[in-house]
Amino acid sequence: MSQAKPASRIDFDQWSQLAKRDPESFERQRSALLDACIARASRSHQDRLRRLQWRIDRVRDTASNPMAACVAISDMMWTTFHQLGEAYQQLAEERPAPPRRSARILPFRRP
Repeated sequence: MSQAKPASRIDFDQWSQLAKRDPESFERQRSALLDACIARASRSHQDRLRRLQWRIDRVRDTASNPMAACVAISDMMWTTFHQLGEAYQQLAEERPAPPRRSARILPFRRP
């Protein structure tokens, strides 16, 4: 694996073998791939994506094993998902109902 591939073409088996064979190279390439993905995002999203990746990396660093990291990151995702759902629900409840409109219905004559 000489260079990072676009995210849509990641070969899991190849990355798994690299992680087992050469963990340092795996981490360098993983980091390069993530940096490239973030760089392709719009400028307005890049800073937030970098902060999110930093948080994910800290979870990985402090987890007792890869499965614990996966569970913790999944929990982060679900917490954010539920917060988003709650915010959406709150906005939907605060949004005023559209005004009722009435109109006179015109009959159409058939030719």
